[in-house]
Amino acid sequence: MLALIACFLGEMGDRSQHLSMILGQRYRQTGLIVCGLVIAASANAAISAYAGSLVAHVMGGDARNLFMALAFLCGGAVMWFPVKAPDPLASWRIGPLATSALGLFILGFGEGAQFLIAGIAIARGDMVLSAIGGAIGVTAACLPAMLGGPEFFAKLRAKFIRKTGAILFLGIGAGVAVHALGLV
Repeated sequence: MLALIACFLGEMGDRSQHLSMILGQRYRQTGLIVCGLVIAASANAAISAYAGSLVAHVMGGDARNLFMALAFLCGGAVMWFPVKAPDPLASWRIGPLATSALGLFILGFGEGAQFLIAGIAIARGDMVLSAIGGAIGVTAACLPAMLGGPEFFAKLRAKFIRKTGAILFLGIGAGVAVHALGLV
């Protein structure tokens, strides 16, 4: 549940949402684009959780919690700054499914959601649930943008959500770090 909520909030107003909206407007083949989104989100979440599970075995409990704290602190810092518009992939001629799957996978690779999923998988020790929660969170954040188009972003209040999310992530990260360091 933590990965689901963290990824959902972290993706609000982010580049993946913008690209999902662009692809939804361009292709208008909702089923194929949703499949591409689910493939991309699931692949990125699985890679992140697997990488987290590999690292978790060599870390002690406090180190695992510090890694998760770092993931939330970095996620909060990233959310504080404005989002740069993604490449609309206008020159890609591989169809709606492949464009959405590959484009969203590449865009999401190395983004905040992957780091959050890895941090949660490391701290909680559950690779499968972290991956599933993260994939659902990313998908749930991008679907309304894909289906709602520009009207969705007009109503979103992305700056407010991202600033609030940043403060929340920074607070969670700081709290987990203080606890892991034994300062409380």
